[in-house]
Amino acid sequence: MFEKTTLKNGLRIITVPQKNTQAVTILVLVKTGSKCETKEINGISHFLEHMFFKGTKKRPNTIAIAETLDRVGGIYNAFTGEEYTGFFAKVDKNHLDLAIDWVSDIFLNSKLETAEIEREKGVILEEINMYYDNPMTYVQILWKKLLYGDQPAGWNIAGTKESVTAIAREKLLDYLKNQYISSNTIICAAGRFKDSQTIGKIKRQFLKIKSKDPQKKHKVFERQTKPECILKKKETDQTHICLGVRAYNLFHPQKYTQEILGIILGGMMSSRLFIKVRERLGLAYYITTDVSADTDTGFLVTQAGIDNKNIEKAITTILKEYKEISQKKIPAEELKKAKDYIKGKMALSFEASDVLSSFYGFQELLENKILTPEEIYGKIDKVKAKDILEVAQDIFQPQKLNLALIGPFNDKEKFEKLLKI
Repeated sequence: MFEKTTLKNGLRIITVPQKNTQAVTILVLVKTGSKCETKEINGISHFLEHMFFKGTKKRPNTIAIAETLDRVGGIYNAFTGEEYTGFFAKVDKNHLDLAIDWVSDIFLNSKLETAEIEREKGVILEEINMYYDNPMTYVQILWKKLLYGDQPAGWNIAGTKESVTAIAREKLLDYLKNQYISSNTIICAAGRFKDSQTIGKIKRQFLKIKSKDPQKKHKVFERQTKPECILKKKETDQTHICLGVRAYNLFHPQKYTQEILGIILGGMMSSRLFIKVRERLGLAYYITTDVSADTDTGFLVTQAGIDNKNIEKAITTILKEYKEISQKKIPAEELKKAKDYIKGKMALSFEASDVLSSFYGFQELLENKILTPEEIYGKIDKVKAKDILEVAQDIFQPQKLNLALIGPFNDKEKFEKLLKI
């Protein structure tokens, strides 16, 4: 079980003790990300995440920060999304105090020195170059650009070369002051520890966190009346595609049905698209269907890498599977397999303290409520074949279809003509 403690300043602490582990994870989540940015500072959430590893008064440089946990074999990192930024340390249970001290130090005391900021711009620019050089990653960026256009939800989380280059120390400090505050922050500890002692230690280490009202993220506007396509010409041996539909957000009552639908289509090695596209037709090495549900947006997308000469066949094959699952109820055995797959994967992942901390922390951060694994299993079990059919009929409609692709093609019209269902 978990325990949630809310301090007077609004800071939330979630503790999830585990007996059968030797590890402990301290995760700090902040409810801010690229959807909170303006075009001028696009990429600032990600930039600030990088800067937290550049030095504090106690640990004055990158080496001192890294060596603190390297010396005990710790695992540590950070990440930025559209609606969140996170920092974590995972260590042996005997080093819990060190992990709390380390995370709180970089979170509250980073110096953000001008020289380090300028140096890190080069690092981030190379990270952006890496994304655009890798078509498997780049096509995902194109996909969101296609769905959401020129608004924060459609921008690259890392920003553009121009926006990153223009970000100054004053902007970082202002963003930090407005977003990294108590009411916007959750600290989740999971693993082998004594609950009450750990809560007290976290309270003491995070006393300095500031209190104020956070800036709200920007509302996402969605409008689509016909199938849409975006093409990036690139001389590649494979064409990489993202083909899917707009779907449900995190608060939709059918979000679990939508998740199961994604698993049935392309979420496992025995899923329909994996068997059809890879095993039967031999068209792809990788093909997967993912469901994304944020607080205000959602989509279902199939991604694959296809030999250039087979790209049209692959697209029509995927669309046929979309159409079929929206016309005919899935067999009971297939539905049970998908449910058991989700529950089994969740149960196995919860053996890791970092996964457990994310499971509880993200629910609280994004949904302001927490369901236990057993409660989620119950909701999954309630999904019926008719629910899958109804959701498929709702989302697999021509006006919701979208295709992003990268490959050696000049004209996207022939691909737009394929978008029928």
